[in-house]
Amino acid sequence: GARPAGEIYTGVLYDALGLATLDAAAKRRAARSLLVFSGLWGAVGITDRIPSYRCSMGVKLPGLGALGAYWRTPMASAMPEAAGDGLVLDLRSSAYAAAWKPKGEVADRTATVRVLHAQMVDGVEKRSVVSHFNKATKGRIVRSLLETGAQPKGPAELVEALRDLGHVVEAEVPAKAGKAWGLDVVVREIH
Repeated sequence: GARPAGEIYTGVLYDALGLATLDAAAKRRAARSLLVFSGLWGAVGITDRIPSYRCSMGVKLPGLGALGAYWRTPMASAMPEAAGDGLVLDLRSSAYAAAWKPKGEVADRTATVRVLHAQMVDGVEKRSVVSHFNKATKGRIVRSLLETGAQPKGPAELVEALRDLGHVVEAEVPAKAGKAWGLDVVVREIH
């Protein structure tokens, strides 16, 4: 049977997010503000009822081709409306990012996040993306924003909110309008 999407999706990010263990106010914020991109459905809210399924955005289907490309046109019209007028925090992996690229005014208030693991190797700091760690940290970031009720108005305010929560954040401010901000969250210890 169908259940809320927030109960269907599992994995490292969802474990760290822990939707079921949020307090009532944080759950309401999550229901209002979280969208999950889906190879099968395009995008769903966490309270939308869906059946269990397996269909990643990276899949190529006969007659449809790559799902990321398939969803591009419907998402181009649906997502700016879904994004409302506030901050868009984009935590998607590259396969899912292919389905929608924020443009224009929406891009100006979008921040993409990648998590970098920093370690010292022979006295030099090396940084790398560690998949498991990247997902867990993204889940924890969303959880902490939901729990604190932080409502950053845009990417610059998000950087401040994340720093206030104890994260090391480096921001790449776009050189021109119509481009998303890139935020690197730098983590030194894996937990």
